[in-house]
Amino acid sequence: MKLDRITSNPNRMNGQPCIRDLRLTVRRVIELLAMYPDRVELRQEFPELEDEDIQQALIFATTCLDDRIIQLS
Repeated sequence: MKLDRITSNPNRMNGQPCIRDLRLTVRRVIELLAMYPDRVELRQEFPELEDEDIQQALIFATTCLDDRIIQLS
């Protein structure tokens, strides 16, 4: 899948991956999804965030994870 909504600019947000050149990082979108499980409320707080942005942020985040096994206590 082409992640055309994920951008990175060294002069914006220290080069962190962002959504459509906004000052909204992929990391922040993932955090927001955890804080706002209700997407309606999330949209009220961040109206510039679109469904495709969220989907691509999740896909991008999963590509950064590897399949190593972590022991949990």
